[in-house]
Amino acid sequence: MAKTGVFDSDPTVMAKATELKKELRKLVRTIVDDEDYPIEIIDQAKETLSALKELKIKKRSLSPKLREILLRPPEEFKCPLSKELMKDPVILATGETYDRPFIQKWLKGGNRTCPLTQQVLSHTYLTPNHLIRQMISQWCRSQGLELQDPVHYVNEEGITEADRDHFLSLLEKMSLTIPEQKEAAKELRLLTKRMPSFRALFGESLDAIPQLLNPLSTSKSTSEIHPDLQEDLITTLLNLSIHDNNKKLVAETPVVIPLLMEALRSGTIETRTNAAAALFTLSALDSNKALIGKSGALKPLIDLLDEGNPLAMKDAASAIFTLCFIHENKARAVRDGAVKVIVKKIMSGVLVDELLAILAILSSHQRAVEDMGELETVPCLLRIIRESTCERSKENCIAILHTICLYDRTNWKAVREEECAHETISKLARDGTSRAMRKATGILERLNRAINLTHTA
Repeated sequence: MAKTGVFDSDPTVMAKATELKKELRKLVRTIVDDEDYPIEIIDQAKETLSALKELKIKKRSLSPKLREILLRPPEEFKCPLSKELMKDPVILATGETYDRPFIQKWLKGGNRTCPLTQQVLSHTYLTPNHLIRQMISQWCRSQGLELQDPVHYVNEEGITEADRDHFLSLLEKMSLTIPEQKEAAKELRLLTKRMPSFRALFGESLDAIPQLLNPLSTSKSTSEIHPDLQEDLITTLLNLSIHDNNKKLVAETPVVIPLLMEALRSGTIETRTNAAAALFTLSALDSNKALIGKSGALKPLIDLLDEGNPLAMKDAASAIFTLCFIHENKARAVRDGAVKVIVKKIMSGVLVDELLAILAILSSHQRAVEDMGELETVPCLLRIIRESTCERSKENCIAILHTICLYDRTNWKAVREEECAHETISKLARDGTSRAMRKATGILERLNRAINLTHTA
C-alpha cells in the first residue's frame, strides 16, 4: 500500500519546505564551522525551524477530502477492478493491465474472460508490466509517496515461476519422441497427484490439456497407443478433475471425453478404472453430466460394470449413479442395458448397497420397471428387505417396489404372499426410515384396497 511522506500534497508547499531546509542547512553550517558567527544567526535558525514547524502543522490540517484530491493518481495508474493505485501491475492475455491480487481473484472465481473487453482468454498467465510499474513509482516519488516493492510472487496455490517453467517444458515433450513422452507423462502424473499447484496450472491455458493428450489424440489406432503412456495420461486427467476450478475446462475440452471412453474400452484395468473415476469426478457439475451423457459414455461404463472386475466396478457404479441424476441420462442408461446388468449383480450379491441406489433412481423410468418385471426382481428385493441390516438398502428396495407396484399390478401377488408369510412390509412400515415407512405404508394401502375390491366383487 502507498505510504504518505512528510511533504506529500501541494507542490507549492513542497517547494516552500525545500527552500526553508536549504536556508536552515546554510545557517547550521555557519554555526558549526565559524567560531565567530554572529548571535543573530541562532535567532535566524530558530525562526527557520519555526517556519518549518508551522508548515508541517498547516500540512496536517488539510482535510481528508482535499488530500484525496491532491493525491488522486492518473486513471491509467488505477486498476480497472479495484479503482485504486496499482501496486503490482500485470498484463492479461488480452493486453489489458490489472493489479495482480484483483485479477487473480477474478480468475480464481472461474472467469475466463477479460473483465474490460469480455474476450475469452487464450491463457491466464499474468505478465508483470514493468513499464507501468516504473511510471507509477516515478509519480509516487514526485508526490512524496513511497510505493512498496511487491514481494516475490507465490500465489494461493503455491505456484512459482520455476514451477510454471518446468510445467511448460513437460508439456512440450508431449510432441517429441515416445521415450520423452513417457518420461514426461510419468512425471506429470506424480506431480498432479502430490501437488495441487500443478493441477491449477492446467487451468491457466486452453492449450495445456490438448498438449497433454497429444500422444493419444494423434494415434491412428488403439494398437499404436502404449498402454503405460495411456495409463499415465488418463490418470493425470483424473488428478486434474479433482481440482474444482478444472472440472468445466477438462470436460469441455473436445478430446477429453472421447479419449476417456476409448480408455474405458481398451485400456489396462487400472486405466479403465481411472477413466471411470475421472468421469465420476467430472460429473459433479450438472452441465458436465449432460455433456458426458450425450457423448455416449454410459454404455462403456455399464460394460465395465458388467465385466465384474472388483477394482473397476465401484468406480463405474459411482459414475453411473451420479450421471443418472439428470432425467436424460436415466433414459440413456436404461436404453443401454443398465437394469439387466445391475439386477444381475444384485442377485449375485455384488455391490448390493451401491447398485440398489442406482436402481432406485432408474425405477422412475417406465422401461426400467418393465425390465425389472421381466427379470423377476421383486422376490429379490423382498428378500433383501427381510435379510439386510442396511437401512439405506431397505429404503431403496421399498422405494423400487412401490414404483413397480404402481406401474405393474402383476407383481402384487408376490408382495401379498411375502406379507402373509413374513410381514416384511408391515415391519418396515413400523421400524424403517421415514421414507421407507411412507413407501411401505403406501404399498400396504394398495394391497388392502385390492383385497377389499376382490371381496366386494
